[in-house]
Amino acid sequence: MAESLRGSRLGAVSYENEGGIEFAPRQVIWFACPDGHAFAVPFSVEADLPGTWECRVCGAVAHRSDGTLDDPKATRKVRTPWDMLLERRTLADLETLLTERLDLLRTRGGPGRAGHADHRKTA
Repeated sequence: MAESLRGSRLGAVSYENEGGIEFAPRQVIWFACPDGHAFAVPFSVEADLPGTWECRVCGAVAHRSDGTLDDPKATRKVRTPWDMLLERRTLADLETLLTERLDLLRTRGGPGRAGHADHRKTA
């Protein structure tokens, strides 16, 4: 067995050839960075093409040479607790609820009242 392996670098060289292999269709997109470097990047025809790419020479942000820009990403509006409350109740409902709760506190008393069970005297 050692005789058949002599002179062969196992794992270092592939003995397969590219005959009969059909590669995926590609397109080449050119980029130019602000420092004057230009380079091409191959992409699949089916790929979503970026508007920017990192320059291979200096690492700066390079833009596509054909002037195509990235599509702006859709940003969602931040929902606050007040926004979520207004999705469930109307302002009229909230006014009614506030009036009911204030009346209840005024009649029965709340933690701030001396007669309430939660009111503690500090010495």
